[in-house]
Amino acid sequence: MTDFHRVRRLPPYVFEQVNRLKAAARNAGADIIDLGMGNPDLPAPKHVVDKLIETVGKPRTDRYSSSKGIAGLRRAQAAYYGRRFGVALNPDTQVVATLGSKEGFANMAQAITGPGDVVLVPNPSYPIHAFGFLMAGGVIRSVPAEPTPSFFVSLERAVVHSIPKPIAVVVCYPSNPTAMVASLDFYRDLVAFAKKHEIFILSDLAYSEVYFEGEPPPSVLQIPGAMDVAVEFTSMSKTYSMPGWRIGFAVGNERLLSALTRVKSYLDYGAYTPIQVAAAAALNGPDDCIVEMREIYKQRRDIMVESFAAAGWTVPAPAASMFAWVPIPEKFRHLGSLEFSKLLIEKADVAVAPGIGFGEHGDDYVRLALVENEQRIRQAARGIRRFFDAADATLHNVVQLKKHG
Repeated sequence: MTDFHRVRRLPPYVFEQVNRLKAAARNAGADIIDLGMGNPDLPAPKHVVDKLIETVGKPRTDRYSSSKGIAGLRRAQAAYYGRRFGVALNPDTQVVATLGSKEGFANMAQAITGPGDVVLVPNPSYPIHAFGFLMAGGVIRSVPAEPTPSFFVSLERAVVHSIPKPIAVVVCYPSNPTAMVASLDFYRDLVAFAKKHEIFILSDLAYSEVYFEGEPPPSVLQIPGAMDVAVEFTSMSKTYSMPGWRIGFAVGNERLLSALTRVKSYLDYGAYTPIQVAAAAALNGPDDCIVEMREIYKQRRDIMVESFAAAGWTVPAPAASMFAWVPIPEKFRHLGSLEFSKLLIEKADVAVAPGIGFGEHGDDYVRLALVENEQRIRQAARGIRRFFDAADATLHNVVQLKKHG
């Protein structure tokens, strides 16, 4: 039996190899500090949980919901965009609730991609950005992940040399995995490019509220005319520490959202109504919980940068997102990110995400998630220090001495 067609188009899931090794180490009694998966460990806000409990069991809440989201939730998301970005959205035609931003992205790919359609995707990038389109029969062309002028040089080249012409470009800022942030000037150029070449922009803004320095990350929809070409995906997972609740949004261009809504209407009935009601309460409620979340991640970031530096590993401080994108130390770089990640589990009791899982241009890096408390981050640094010290000794001992005489 050969693999099924769609499955055959997918490479082995790199993170699964790390997860298997992590599970085996834990089964053997190791205390593995997991900085691998971006799985928020903070509790959801109390007022949101209270609203969920209050709503469960009320009349009609156990019935099928609307796949595009209940009206109150779509209104709450539109109000959030108005407050945060100064962007006016029609909750009936320009907002769709999704089962997390990942599902929204995957189903948008299903909605707009024909066999052989070309999509421009940053490399490295979050896996669904590429594989959502591959599973839908599309073709991926890589562009740089940095929001710099070279990004547009690559876009121009891709448009000229791609047959057929690309249908869409994906962007993700603050970036997963690189933590880079884009400016409004970048988005202005991106919208102009998309309009000139008649391609769509799919913007992943899942980390809009996780930032530590300077201005809050902007939305591409703040650019005049962006609504003509762009859809943006956001999520409750990081902002409100609600990853398991599976609530996200797609907002923007009505034609694209209409296509997404139609696909979703065949595939799902929307999230459980009490979860949608509670999500609306989160969006309409106080911002204290977001400020607190941001401060906790910032403290963790600072401790990681400081303690890992003391262990002999320089961690560039991310300006946003819940990740650090960290070059593999020079003496281990030849191993590649997967083998280095395996070594960290075996020798340091620390799990990280290998950069190769985000694309071949990520192989000199690993991604560290700020999902353990400060004490555990310091413990991870101690384990890494022990591993590095022992590796130095080991590497030194295996150098062949030249014989004289």
